[in-house]
Parts: sequence; structure tokens; C-alpha cells
Amino acid sequence: MSMDNIKIVATNRKAGFEYFLLENFEAGLSLLGSEIKSIRMGQVSLAEAFVEVDGHEAWLVECHIAPYEQANRLNHDPKRKRRLLLRKREIRELWDEVRQKGVTIVPLKIYLKEGRAKIEIALAKGKKLHDKRESIAQRDQDREMKREASGKD
Repeated sequence: MSMDNIKIVATNRKAGFEYFLLENFEAGLSLLGSEIKSIRMGQVSLAEAFVEVDGHEAWLVECHIAPYEQANRLNHDPKRKRRLLLRKREIRELWDEVRQKGVTIVPLKIYLKEGRAKIEIALAKGKKLHDKRESIAQRDQDREMKREASGKD
């Protein structure tokens, strides 16, 4: 997938820290007109968002898309559930995985691909406190190595 026709609109920066990411999926989003306009303006937040699967459909829940100023009374509910557009096989796979203990689906980023809003979601397993400490230690170690490498030029 070439990155020249993709504009990342929102990312879930905590996802990689809070979870072990197992497998990524790309899904389309079923949106209203005022929602896509807000997304194009970058007014979207994945902070509390998560994905629900019921065996037949997948839904993006608690994703905040700001109301679009010019839509006035035709505006959308900022926190409404939005259907994810996935293949039946992918929905079945997600459904089978989330029924296992500790596996959930987290949204990673929303982006525009050839003018269409897409969302990258991932199967994820929650990290325990010691795993998070390891992530912090690894991040600090990487930062220190970069600093030393750039300082020796």
C-alpha cells in the first residue's frame, strides 16, 4: 500500500502501550455526510474508542467525531456507533478471537485513502503492569541509544 495517497487523520497512541498488537485489519467506515466532513478536517478522536463484534457485524464504539459546523440541524451524534465495513470472513475471524479471554479489538488509526475514510484495527491482548514497565524501559533504552549515536557524529 503506497503512502502517497493516504492522509492519517487520527491515531490511537496508547494502543501499542496498553496492548500487545496481534493482527491488523483495514476496514471501511459507514459514515454520514457531516461525519466524513469532520474527519477530513481532522476532528476525530480515538481516545476511548473500541470495536464490538456480534458475529455478523463489527461496530466502532465511543469514537468521537466532532459535529460539523455547517451541518447545523442535520448534524450527527458525535459518539454514535458506526458500522465497520469488513468481509464476512474477517468478521468471523474477529468474532472467534474476541471470544477468547483477554483478546479485544482496538482501533489504531483513521486515515483517508483515495478520499475514503478507513480505519486500521488490531486484535490485541491487554498488557499487565510488568509488561508496560518493560515497554517503558525498552523505549528509554532506544532513546538513549539514538542520543549516543547522534552525539558521536
